[in-house]
Amino acid sequence: MVAAANMVEVAALVGDTARATMLAALMSGQALTSSELAALAHISRPTASGHLSKLVTARLLAVSQKRRNRYYRIASPLVARMLESIKAVAAIETPARYQPRSAQDDALRFARSCYDHLAGRLGVAIADALVAKRFIVLTDEGGAVTPAGARFLTKFGANLNTKSAGRRIFCRACLDWSERRYHVAGFVGAEIWRRCHELGWLARQRDTRAVQITAAGKRGLRDTLGVELDFERV
Repeated sequence: MVAAANMVEVAALVGDTARATMLAALMSGQALTSSELAALAHISRPTASGHLSKLVTARLLAVSQKRRNRYYRIASPLVARMLESIKAVAAIETPARYQPRSAQDDALRFARSCYDHLAGRLGVAIADALVAKRFIVLTDEGGAVTPAGARFLTKFGANLNTKSAGRRIFCRACLDWSERRYHVAGFVGAEIWRRCHELGWLARQRDTRAVQITAAGKRGLRDTLGVELDFERV
């Protein structure tokens, strides 16, 4: 009964439109202030603070103080997986309601951050390339890095030290809600995203999960993995 009650509490917290909007914004992997989250959810700062306090109490969010501001972030990879799974179920299982696609929708579908790894068409294309080259294996049950993949990723600059991963899942398949196929998540997925950002191949965009690919990124992904998408239409 306790587990059921906890599930009802979490579902109620996530089910509120304003809270869901703020949680979705934090799935970029960045920490945001209550003022920034209030603006994104189109609510007042006091209302946002009340919502955020409930999310922190339920351990869905973590908060840290820096000077005069409090910064909120997703509390753990487990919470991020739950939120992304809800999004995937909503996109796949729920009957679609017609809504005109915007330029921002297209940008999110092309490339976005999924907490700490890359998603969208670009994320799936990178996963496909890694699988085709037999560097990783992705299945419904999980994921694995092959010996050849470990050598490639280490040369690429990813840190595959399992001690750094801590208790995190090392490599797993994450169902992409827009592509309805797998991209790479877990510690390995986070390292790929970190390294692409570090190399200047990918750039975050303000107030959105959408990720922009740079000219260097187009060349790098083509030369390194053979990934070539219709970048001009992004």
